[in-house]
Amino acid sequence: MYPIIRMGKAILSSRGKTMDILEPLSTFHRAWPWDIDPWKDLNNGRIVTLFDLGRIALAQRTGLNASLMRNRWGIVVAGNTTRYRKRITMMQAFEMRTRCVGWDARFFYMEQAMWRGEECCNHILIRGAITSKAGIVAPQRVVEDMGHQAASPELPAWVQAWAAADHTRPWPPEMPPSR
Repeated sequence: MYPIIRMGKAILSSRGKTMDILEPLSTFHRAWPWDIDPWKDLNNGRIVTLFDLGRIALAQRTGLNASLMRNRWGIVVAGNTTRYRKRITMMQAFEMRTRCVGWDARFFYMEQAMWRGEECCNHILIRGAITSKAGIVAPQRVVEDMGHQAASPELPAWVQAWAAADHTRPWPPEMPPSR
């Protein structure tokens, strides 16, 4: 089940607070009993869902949500990769750090991580696109519509390598037939 109440909290707690698209954002969360899997960890699927909340707060504070509504644009995740390194168990509090690392001609690239103190528990790289009825909207156009004049910083080498590697993946996937 999607965490609707948490999503509402992310939106409401971000209202009236503004920040630049390239600034990092920290939000604070807790692993509730319904987030836990049979192995007593924060469920890997729930982790990806909770990362949505950090991006929702970032979108609210940077003016992206207003821009989406004003232009009748949508937003989609176009790819991601996640690393899981340390457990988060029931009732543990954690900090989620979210930032936009930059954009290219088609996509925004965001990274997020969950931290317990100085220990990073997991990390995700997300490629997202803004869409209209005509297709993908150029990220620079979106950024300017949000009132930011900055050009994207150069994407880190590891982000560029990930995007290049993902571009070589066959689509549709070459999978054997099911039995």
